[in-house]
This record gives sequence, structure tokens and C-alpha cells, in this order.
Amino acid sequence: MTELNDAFENAQKDVKKLSSKPEDATLLKLYALYKQSTVGDVQGNKPGFFDFVGAAKYEAWENIKGMDMDDAKQNYIDLVEKLSA
Repeated sequence: MTELNDAFENAQKDVKKLSSKPEDATLLKLYALYKQSTVGDVQGNKPGFFDFVGAAKYEAWENIKGMDMDDAKQNYIDLVEKLSA
């Protein structure tokens, strides 16, 4: 594994240990960066109108469409480190 992948895995563990739950916008950003890091560009159809959470997650992921997977990993790591500080 590369250093980036190791740091990404550690950040995934660290995010679960945060002393307080981040605000919703930050959670959506974490979700989008995680998905972009592990899957790539957004896939599937946007959830229906009444699936507010699913639609918000889809839109957050869609907003970073085209971001390189390694860049997404680094942004995820940086955000988790910021939240942990």
C-alpha cells in the first residue's frame, strides 16, 4: 500500500473517533470525498424527491465529479485532520 492509502485508511478510523459530530454540510463533504476516493465519479440515478438524505448525498458527490481519486483521498485526509484538531 502507498502512504496515501495508509493515511486514507487511518483517516477513516479517526473520523469515527471525533469528539463531536460534524455539522451536516461537513458530513456531506466527507461522504462525497469518501465515495469519490473509493468509487470514482457519481453513479446511478439521483434518488427521488422525498429521499432528502439520499438526494443530498448524491448532489454532494455529483458536485465533485471529475476529481481525481487520489486528490479526493488527500482532501478527505485533510478534512479529518482539521476536524480532529
